[in-house]
Amino acid sequence: MAAQGGALDAEAELAAIAAREGGLHKSLSRGQVVMIGLGGAIGTGLFAGSSLAIGYAGPGVLISYLIAGFAALVMVFSLSEMAVVHPAAGSFGVYAETYLNPWAGFVVRYTYWMEQVIAVGGEAVAVGVYMTFWFPNVPVWLWSVGFSLVLLFVNSRSVKNFGTFEYWFSLIKVTAIIAFIILGLAAIFGLGRPAVGFHNVVGLPGGFMPHGFSGVWLAVILGIFSYNGIEVIAVTSGETADPVRTIPAALRTMGIRLFLFYVLALTVVVAVVPWMQVGARTFAQSPFVTVFAQSGIREAAGLMNFVVITAALSSMNTNVYLCSRMLFSLSRGGYAPKFLGGLSRAGTPTAAILVSGAGILVAAALSKLTPQAYAYLLGIALFGAIVVWIIVILSHLSFRRRHGAAALPVRMPGFPYVQIAGIALLSAVLITMGLDKDWWLSWIVGVPWLVLLTIGYFIWKRRASAHANLKH
Repeated sequence: MAAQGGALDAEAELAAIAAREGGLHKSLSRGQVVMIGLGGAIGTGLFAGSSLAIGYAGPGVLISYLIAGFAALVMVFSLSEMAVVHPAAGSFGVYAETYLNPWAGFVVRYTYWMEQVIAVGGEAVAVGVYMTFWFPNVPVWLWSVGFSLVLLFVNSRSVKNFGTFEYWFSLIKVTAIIAFIILGLAAIFGLGRPAVGFHNVVGLPGGFMPHGFSGVWLAVILGIFSYNGIEVIAVTSGETADPVRTIPAALRTMGIRLFLFYVLALTVVVAVVPWMQVGARTFAQSPFVTVFAQSGIREAAGLMNFVVITAALSSMNTNVYLCSRMLFSLSRGGYAPKFLGGLSRAGTPTAAILVSGAGILVAAALSKLTPQAYAYLLGIALFGAIVVWIIVILSHLSFRRRHGAAALPVRMPGFPYVQIAGIALLSAVLITMGLDKDWWLSWIVGVPWLVLLTIGYFIWKRRASAHANLKH
């Protein structure tokens, strides 16, 4: 009876939150949500950043991405189980507020907003750098600002407009990965040319794990950051026409698609080219360009450059959407200025989009002009990404305690053991980041960020309480 009473209390609280976050248009189709989910999980972390993971782990990067994929699937299935029952723009921020406490909801939404603003700023600069491949005399900042303004305009029109753009962006990425895997498998098994085989995977000095399991474990950090963005599936639930059917449909094949698009693609990379040639301690190199160049296709580098630009624009488009919905949700909850909760005639939080856009341009400027300052911001993003995932899973554990499983439209298999394993894995990765010289900066800035947010929360709480007493 106590569990049932707790569930009823949560239902009432979430109904009130759903009412306060009302007004958004439910215009996203099933196909758009599926492609948005894929787009959120496939970004420049795969196309451009996988060289860093390969540098850490060698061919063992395949194990790294399988481990990271487990954590990603635990998080997103737990999140989506809640999203189907309680579709809301604030998504995991709302669930943390309801099933943990208001502090958790406050911290997770502001942390996620900051994380995505920083990510989009970095992507904007990356797009500008990629464009110099064709236009070397045009300043990077001009491309960065131009593309940012275009995507802010796209997001401000309507959610259906956003969904259409993201559908096609994601389709280009998915098509490129499929083509890449086909060409790579043809090279591995010798279809039309001498077979490369798997010598580069297991036969090079050092074998499959040249740097041991420690290298594989460090590459898990990169794997988790590559998967970051998959949570957009749940955020779209507040603007999906039929979330009870659409969200499960988007999830059913997510596991196999992630396996195909990440593990198979990276298998091709480390099989076709010796890992020492594509592994690096920098994000500037793309192993995909190297493999395409060896395929014999003319203009391979230009083709891959187009794909990487599309991937970056897709990530920017999705992250602008996520930023605006987090600010909108914070505003409607009274945690941010009231004007950020306003909606246009098209049903979009235009003010939240514009404020997020201003933050993105500041982050992009820091990324380009003062890389050291941007490195500190990036530390907040890296630290915050894992903290958000942990809070999502903790929220789900509380959600299940209150609701049980019998009546849920979507049920996470293996509960609660997979959730506990997911939290343990993410916590271990977070600790590793604090101990490793390449990642310790994330703790140096991440912990103060959480302290700052906590102070901000209690200041807000005191002011809200004083305001309520004045009314009475």
